[in-house]
Amino acid sequence: MKITLEHISKRFQKHWIFKDINYSFTEHAGAYALLGPNGCGKSTLLRLISGMQAPSLGKIHFYNKDEVIAADELFRHISFCAPGQELVEELTLREFFNFHFSFKRPLPSFTIDKIIELTGLNDTANKPVGDYSSGMKQRVKLAQAIFSDTPILLLDEPCTNLDQFGMEQYRVWIEEYTQGRLIIIASNDVREYFFCKEKIVIEDYK
Repeated sequence: MKITLEHISKRFQKHWIFKDINYSFTEHAGAYALLGPNGCGKSTLLRLISGMQAPSLGKIHFYNKDEVIAADELFRHISFCAPGQELVEELTLREFFNFHFSFKRPLPSFTIDKIIELTGLNDTANKPVGDYSSGMKQRVKLAQAIFSDTPILLLDEPCTNLDQFGMEQYRVWIEEYTQGRLIIIASNDVREYFFCKEKIVIEDYK
């Protein structure tokens, strides 16, 4: 997989968040961290890459073995997790995972029961997700992203609201279940991007 940014710029009203980013992300390099203080545009750039927002200028191209991925097929290749991401809170955890994984395949040999077990939420699997604490919800968001069988994984401040157990769980999931994938993380906390060899400082593009 390869993602190429060509002259990507984003403006809100008259204010430019960042300008003229030219960069290529490849699965061979592995994991990338988008760095910078709050408000610098890390999350915005990640949403542009995910296709959730459009750039003000420039184009983003996606390739699978040098073949262009069509825009309407992009969702099959990307998993996304962010603190503001909505969950269907009326559903139980089991119902939510059944719903999510009807659109995206889980990792090979993974079942809904196994994913629930890995989250550590077995005792509340039949309770509405809306009743969960913020930390429990974040574990659900991470699980639906990391355990989806997609070659691209986009994580925005992935450890938001997690306690020490959740942070350790995140580290284990990253080390055991993300090998060979193209990962891009927006963060200003080294505990979230500890494994990223490539780093992009957003403020360099002001």
